Amino acid sequence: MEKWIQELFTKDVLKDAASRFGCDTSHAKKLGDFENYVYEVHRGDIPYILRLTHSSHRSKVEVEAELQWINYLHKHGVNVSLVNDSDEGNLVEVIKTGETYFFVCLFDKATGKPVMMDDPLFDDELFYKWGKLTGHMHRVTKGYVQDENRRERWDQDDVLDYDKYLTSVEDRGIIEKGRLNKESIRDFKETQDSFGLIHSDIHPGNFFYDEGALHVFDFDDSMEFFFVSDVAIPLYYSVWWKFRNETLETRSGFGERFLIAFLQGYLTECDIDDEWVKRIPHFLLLRDLTLYTVFHKKWDLENLSDGERSLLSQIRERLQEDEPIVDLDYEKILREVRTR
Repeated sequence: MEKWIQELFTKDVLKDAASRFGCDTSHAKKLGDFENYVYEVHRGDIPYILRLTHSSHRSKVEVEAELQWINYLHKHGVNVSLVNDSDEGNLVEVIKTGETYFFVCLFDKATGKPVMMDDPLFDDELFYKWGKLTGHMHRVTKGYVQDENRRERWDQDDVLDYDKYLTSVEDRGIIEKGRLNKESIRDFKETQDSFGLIHSDIHPGNFFYDEGALHVFDFDDSMEFFFVSDVAIPLYYSVWWKFRNETLETRSGFGERFLIAFLQGYLTECDIDDEWVKRIPHFLLLRDLTLYTVFHKKWDLENLSDGERSLLSQIRERLQEDEPIVDLDYEKILREVRTR
């Protein structure tokens, strides 16, 4: 979280936020503070997830649009965490801090536990269920119509303004690659079957595994975009988290295995045209570019930790050398998926 926002966030703000939903912060546990403040709080003996979003990150309309969609998914059987009304009957409570605001909401806590990269559960069966959950979400969403509260389109995302955050001379080539990739994606045809609200960040940090079922949460990055991006991002993060220090050959071998299992699960719930699968490289590149920009926006580049410096340099080198996170034969993968 940016330093100036940290200075606005106090214990009193947290206590006020929780109290509006009838929750207590005496045993509050911080779960995250990268783009939102996220805490586990309690109402009686029941744990909930309290999230505070600063007005510099999202507008109230955007937050409301996200929460309305989540509850629609929940109503239609998707394993997502229900959003609770406040004591005043609001999905979003507003707390003023100086000339800015925190937008507060409360989620049911997802059941289950996270799946680590070295867990035996991180295998083809999980990838299949991951794809099935994503396909279920997309199938349900194709019947969803947003009201006046809308999430932004993908190309309105601040971090795609590469010139704003990438100011180094060595990044000029990366900025141009980002511009060309954005133009290519904009040329893809938007239809009800290809374009709509997506989660945009379904990685293992954003779902729990519980008795054979996956429960997804953290819809903060949800946006209007092509559905295939929700296929590309799980592929990207599974490879990046588990094999980012390995060769392209090793990464691609695992990526092929992952995508076959994921798509097999996806297709049990929702169809996807082969042409969109073949376009996945555009969306993998977009995730590389997005992460690279986010790190420049969020991190103190003059005081990077060793881990941060390594992550940043890896992405920079791959972007400069046009090396994708994976290099896959998508026609081969489609044959495998369609014939099994």
